[in-house]
Amino acid sequence: MRARTRLGQLVRGAVVAIALLSTSAPMGARPQAVDGRLPTDAQRPNIVLIYIDDMGWRDLGVQGSAYYDTPNIDQLAAEGMRFTNAYANAPNCAPSRAALLSGQYAPRTGIYTVGSAERGRAENRKLVPVTNRETLDLNVVTLAESLSAAGYTTGQIGKWHLGGTGWLPTDQGFSWAIGGDHQGSPPSHRFPYRRAGRSLPGLETGKDGEYLSDRLTDEAIGFVERHQSDPFFLYLSHYGVHTPIQGRSDLIERFRDKPGSNGHDNPEYAAMVGAVDDGVGRLLDTLTRLELASNTIVIFTSDNGGFGPVTSMAPLRGSKGMIYDGGIRVPLIVRWPGRVTAGSVTHDPVIATDFYPTFLNVTGAKPPAGQVLDGRNILQVLTASGALPTRDLFWHIPVYLEADRSVTGPWRTTPASAIRRGDYKLVHFFEDQRWELYNLAEDISESRDLSTLMPERTAELRVALEAWWAETDAFIPRPKL
Repeated sequence: MRARTRLGQLVRGAVVAIALLSTSAPMGARPQAVDGRLPTDAQRPNIVLIYIDDMGWRDLGVQGSAYYDTPNIDQLAAEGMRFTNAYANAPNCAPSRAALLSGQYAPRTGIYTVGSAERGRAENRKLVPVTNRETLDLNVVTLAESLSAAGYTTGQIGKWHLGGTGWLPTDQGFSWAIGGDHQGSPPSHRFPYRRAGRSLPGLETGKDGEYLSDRLTDEAIGFVERHQSDPFFLYLSHYGVHTPIQGRSDLIERFRDKPGSNGHDNPEYAAMVGAVDDGVGRLLDTLTRLELASNTIVIFTSDNGGFGPVTSMAPLRGSKGMIYDGGIRVPLIVRWPGRVTAGSVTHDPVIATDFYPTFLNVTGAKPPAGQVLDGRNILQVLTASGALPTRDLFWHIPVYLEADRSVTGPWRTTPASAIRRGDYKLVHFFEDQRWELYNLAEDISESRDLSTLMPERTAELRVALEAWWAETDAFIPRPKL
């Protein structure tokens, strides 16, 4: 890993500025939105993106859990729009975060998994997987860089997981950041946040008994208070509810004697969910207190499905690390008073790469020159002003992930790829060249493979998936010699 020099930082900043200015308004003019609208200062909304780590699709009360208590997030849904078919771009952390910030699918970033793509026993691997990249290329113009160029103050709090020194948030467009490094899990969720010589940057000091999601919320509130007069983009990237499973002590007791329900029955994990919910409530109260709520878009979502040993995504199949919907379908709630109808629900399939072009549209920021953005602007869905045209969603995971203790067999996934078009999802496993077809509207659990019953549909989606592999130059695993 190369260290970033001061000269390198200056060169990087110049390259980004040139890339953005090549498609932006003249110097001194406010950039127009992607669709040609010119937002006034009063129309330039703040953006708060609350990104939870490993929260399963059903881990909220509003999503169907009868065990976890999430009154604040449920209220956010009552005040905004809830998505039932929202997806992360990958079934684990780093590739989802790379896609979110770059607006690009994994074959373009080269980040397909966490760490090595060869996880698990070597003798059980039939294919040679991809050589995985673990840092987001500095030539990628991130969402933060695009919003900064449009006049937004940008802040990142919590988990980063896209590289260490030289590739940290402040190297990728964030004007201020705290608590993030190259690793995916925290040393501890309880202060001091330190283990084996590692501590979280900027969080070396704290109070006895302090809990990590509470501290990150404190930092988020401080950022909002400092920048309440500016248009701002806050990326609050919680470490909760990722392992280690360590709940906040006072909340654990609340669930000790509460009966479990449909695979949700772990008091420690429930306490982690509850602490995140408390933080959401405090942050929303801050926006209200500062009279910012009406002009702030709040997005709540997760980077992938839930961790199988401690929670259940049923009726979805699978969990974190799998290409079935339990690994990639996630909760998504968007609140934007006056633009998004309170209490609305949409079944339109969306994916996290859609955030980048959507945020460009609503802020008046310009897309980066020469950089493909794989998502779609979904403003018409948010505002119920039009239908989102049917389009294909893709996942490509040419890697091995070892099984966790909740899954039988040696793998959570072997190298795989998938496409969703409308209600149909086609999954391909490279080891045995197997194709599986599911109708998600009729079979949300992906329990009935229709590939042999619907050969024409299978062939149609296969052609589309293989064309996408070629378009993105996706890595295709090869047999071991």
